[in-house]
Amino acid sequence: MFTGIVEETGRVEAFKSARDAWRLVIAAEVVLGNTRLGDSIAVNGCCLTVAELEAGRLHFDVLEETRRLTNFASLGTGAPVNLERSLSFGGKVGGHFVTGHIDTTGTVAILEARGKDHYLRVRVPSGPMRYVVPKGSIAIDGISLTVAEVAAEEFAVWLIPHTMAATNLRARRPGEPVNLEFDLLAKHVEKLLAGRPA
Repeated sequence: MFTGIVEETGRVEAFKSARDAWRLVIAAEVVLGNTRLGDSIAVNGCCLTVAELEAGRLHFDVLEETRRLTNFASLGTGAPVNLERSLSFGGKVGGHFVTGHIDTTGTVAILEARGKDHYLRVRVPSGPMRYVVPKGSIAIDGISLTVAEVAAEEFAVWLIPHTMAATNLRARRPGEPVNLEFDLLAKHVEKLLAGRPA
């Protein structure tokens, strides 16, 4: 479980097909603190298990399905990725509960400065948009954000300067994919209501 508060932006050093899985190697600093083999780290919001640790680097095994269902297929050497260690009991919950299980990818439609803030509009396949509500929470590449606008197949958020400085959104361009995780409570409520007698 994560909070969607990015701790640092790491850098992809390698992402190659290995014998049993894809091997993702990320250069990092902050999230290496107290991290052990087998720990969970959110990479662009996707929960991955640390398979190997070395000085300044984290290694992950990535399933083909994970690569297919996330924006990992577009990760190249040098790409910035958002990193967050899993939530520890007694720690702060500054964002919202994020599982690290990506629901779908969206596409950056607009990312531009508007005054001192930045405006991000994301295009999404229409089906999952039922989980997106104004003032609700959404995780974009693992970043906990508040939805400002909702349309049929798009939603928008406003980004403060800190978010632009501390996350990989500063490197995003229109047309690029972003990982999306919708609010867990909305998905549970939908399932409960679907099973209720009419």
